[in-house]
Amino acid sequence: MSTHTTKKEYFDVVVIGGGAAGMMAAIWASENGAKVALVEKNRSLGKKLLLTGNGRCNITQAKFDNRQFIEHLGQNGKFLFSALSAFGPVETMAFFENSGLRLKTEKDGRVFPKSDKAQDVLAVLEKNLKKNGVKIFLHQNVLGFELKDKKVACVELNDKKIYADSFVLSTGGKSYPATGSTGDGYQWLARIGHKVNSPAPALVPIKINDSWIRDLQGISLKNVGLNLIQNDQKINLGTGKIIFTHFGLSGPAIISASKIIGEHLRKGKVFLALNLFPALNLTELEEKLKIDFESHKKINLKKYLSGIFPQKLALKIMELAGFEHTRKIHSVNKPERTNLARLMKSIRVTVDSLLDFNHAIVTSGGVDLKEVDPQTMRSKIATNLFLAGEVLDLDGPTGGYNLQIAWTTGYATGKHANHPRK
Repeated sequence: MSTHTTKKEYFDVVVIGGGAAGMMAAIWASENGAKVALVEKNRSLGKKLLLTGNGRCNITQAKFDNRQFIEHLGQNGKFLFSALSAFGPVETMAFFENSGLRLKTEKDGRVFPKSDKAQDVLAVLEKNLKKNGVKIFLHQNVLGFELKDKKVACVELNDKKIYADSFVLSTGGKSYPATGSTGDGYQWLARIGHKVNSPAPALVPIKINDSWIRDLQGISLKNVGLNLIQNDQKINLGTGKIIFTHFGLSGPAIISASKIIGEHLRKGKVFLALNLFPALNLTELEEKLKIDFESHKKINLKKYLSGIFPQKLALKIMELAGFEHTRKIHSVNKPERTNLARLMKSIRVTVDSLLDFNHAIVTSGGVDLKEVDPQTMRSKIATNLFLAGEVLDLDGPTGGYNLQIAWTTGYATGKHANHPRK
């Protein structure tokens, strides 16, 4: 009769989670000779990384200095100031370029590999892991941690226990659960004693109640102003591209605004006002319509609007403004023209909800930052535990901000968790 004996392995640093933050942590932890293990539940590393930027991988955001970068992260952004000073966008770009990856900076400071292939970014990370001798455990489920004297003693996997001086937890959030981001890390950290602020989908499309919006499915507009309206208060959400879908609205402008929309939804009913002419104020738009109508008296209003918008949207604007599709421009009086201008400056729709984690790019919420050292990312609950990436209550808009958070926190944990065994 045989008895099963759990294997034991010993390392200087164990990193749990083989995404962007975890790989960066393992690279820098192993840079000076530490014995490092990287544990990943999937059969390969960087599964979610390959999806970023629609497969192009928006590595970072290079338009702003560190202080401005932090402002784009909202209330929690200042937490990252020290770590970003050590490893920000400049250092990130240098890291990848020194590893042989050619980069390009596009509009609005978005940085991509010149090849437009996320696979090339992953290849750089894997090359560095291999060069530094990091031992990689793939397709491994973490069953739990053993704690002794406010320290993590070991992590238990399917068939072994791994012991280390330091541990890095970089298991991601709950967005794109098909990639393995199922929120496991939140549960483990809560058991250890960490406060976990409720995870919520962020950078996600939104569901709209108004049924007519489905008729516009597939239409995209490049320059739409967004305003959030709640209790007669208006908040400017910026301007950008939106896409009409079968469930509501998507596109970069919507996705970037989704976190604020979600926060207000928790307080009550929310409306979005779509401004189709953000570059003109109401008076200027009225004047434009007056001049255009004078020079197009004989044509249908439908033909005029279809010259500005996709025809389906032109017809929908007419319906919402109370015009029949056969209406001639010459018959539109001044009050009707003013009403049309007001509508195009503020088409109001009712927000139902944000879509779920399956559609979210990142997770909002996570480990309370008061319980984490901002310079080292060391846990204040378990003294040899470090936290990186989406497990932290830290997220930003689209445009390379969230991957930079991963690189920055991964670097900080790797550098400070590195204590080679004597």
